[in-house]
Amino acid sequence: MFQRSLPGFIEVVCGSMFSGKTEELVRRLKRAQIGRQKVQAFKPAIDTRYSADHVQSHDANRIQAQPVYRAREILARVGNNTRVVGIDEAQFFDEEIVEVAQTLAYRGIRVIVAGLDMDFLGEPFGPMPRLLSVAESVTKLQAICMVCGSPASRSQRLTGDSASRVQVGAKEMYEARCRFCHEPNVVEQEQLSSSILMEDPQASQSPETGRA
Repeated sequence: MFQRSLPGFIEVVCGSMFSGKTEELVRRLKRAQIGRQKVQAFKPAIDTRYSADHVQSHDANRIQAQPVYRAREILARVGNNTRVVGIDEAQFFDEEIVEVAQTLAYRGIRVIVAGLDMDFLGEPFGPMPRLLSVAESVTKLQAICMVCGSPASRSQRLTGDSASRVQVGAKEMYEARCRFCHEPNVVEQEQLSSSILMEDPQASQSPETGRA
């Protein structure tokens, strides 16, 4: 039977874009540092929005982090004396991130994971559902809807490729929306309209004046 000297567990912080997930992750990691615990943070290498080697919130709160391409790399990089591991943008990792978090927890490490629970279509995102199910603690944060001001739980993609679930961006590409203001197919509709205009430029002209 597995014996542990320290209690290991998994915490998940999830929510929509701009809900404060990364800010909360950084806050917990810095509190652990204040308690003189050895902390290590990791992020997917594709996330270079603000810094290549920091976990950073939209409000510029940040902490040093190691970028990795695959979840399995985290295990090789965690030091023997590390007590707390933070993982940001977990939805971008492969499914192995769940086993990685479990392995670290069984080693007696506190694992704090932050990520989007839903993609821009409002569907469960990547490995997040499994992480939520195995975690001892789950915190779901909400943003403010950019349309009506209600609590927001969805991420509205404004531009980009509707066929791609993974597109890293910030305020130029996403908004926080509530359930009722969320329009999951708006990007696809805009791409369809643009395609029609490219095929027939006159489609945008007024029938009376010949102008758009």
